[in-house]
Amino acid sequence: MTTPVADGSAAPGHDPTLELLDVAEAARRLRIGRTTAYALIASGELESVTVGRLRRVPPAAVGEYVARLRESQNHRTAA
Repeated sequence: MTTPVADGSAAPGHDPTLELLDVAEAARRLRIGRTTAYALIASGELESVTVGRLRRVPPAAVGEYVARLRESQNHRTAA
């Protein structure tokens, strides 16, 4: 099973039917630790929502975060 990622390619092992990811799944997609993912959420760099008492990350937020990282790195290398 594959899911499109920010660059239009497909990432293996992702369920395209998921509307929201738990923080651990978002961290796995970014290849970072869960604690780092929570830090990104707390700083506002990674969008999240609460569902009751649960913290969830929209799948699109992962791609948007990666796109912002890539853009900021492109600006630094161009300067």
